[in-house]
Amino acid sequence: MKHIPKKRFGQNFLTDDKVLHEIIRAIAPAPDDLMVEIGPGQGAMTRLLLETLRQLQVVELDRDLVALLQKKFSADRLLIHSGDALQYDFGALAAGERRLRVVGNLPYNISSPLLFHLAQFAPLVVDQHFMLQKEVVERMVAGPGSRDYGRLSVMLQWRYRMDLLFVVPPEAFDPPPKVDSAIVRMVPIASPLACKQQLLEQVVTKAFSQRRKVIRNCVAGMFNEQQLGDAGIDPQLRPEAVGLESYVRLARMLER
Repeated sequence: MKHIPKKRFGQNFLTDDKVLHEIIRAIAPAPDDLMVEIGPGQGAMTRLLLETLRQLQVVELDRDLVALLQKKFSADRLLIHSGDALQYDFGALAAGERRLRVVGNLPYNISSPLLFHLAQFAPLVVDQHFMLQKEVVERMVAGPGSRDYGRLSVMLQWRYRMDLLFVVPPEAFDPPPKVDSAIVRMVPIASPLACKQQLLEQVVTKAFSQRRKVIRNCVAGMFNEQQLGDAGIDPQLRPEAVGLESYVRLARMLER
């Protein structure tokens, strides 16, 4: 029986064989990798990964797809965790010194919250390869001065080195989404710039809450002009012109 994609789960299944093989080449799985796939869907990428991996773990929310995957793959090679990736403890999947490799075609409707959820497990991760909406990946990798640079850019670049690998057109999916997709590689930074994540989040959220204003006005009540100068920031700059290191310096000021 054919699985009908469910809108509430943001299901768009990748069906293009050429694109699937291109993704596998980018991931470059090795037999003993401790790999977890988020949202395996009907198992198109799962099948290709298992051609190399001895074992694969997957996290899937849709119970109908869990049942389908159980029929398609042997339980000793595919370990299925039925649950919501947004709530899932990925740290429980790491084993001793072995760190995780995380892959997946992420539902567009939860991509940003899921990326932030995964960031807390970054020390336990080797790398992450995700299919996301192209616009989201462009925001993730954008540098200061770009119109795409914002909260997502700063928070993820603090924790990862990231590259947009290639673009995937809508016709590679069933049903086709209304936008282009892209594959992103995320490699955790072993020693991120020292600051508390919660404080950096507060600073960045406030800074980008009014993008069209200069940063002095955006962070009024949190920092004065003198403090901005001490952080090496021109108070007349707009938030998108301020680099990660400067936001980190502001976050450290809140610790005092």
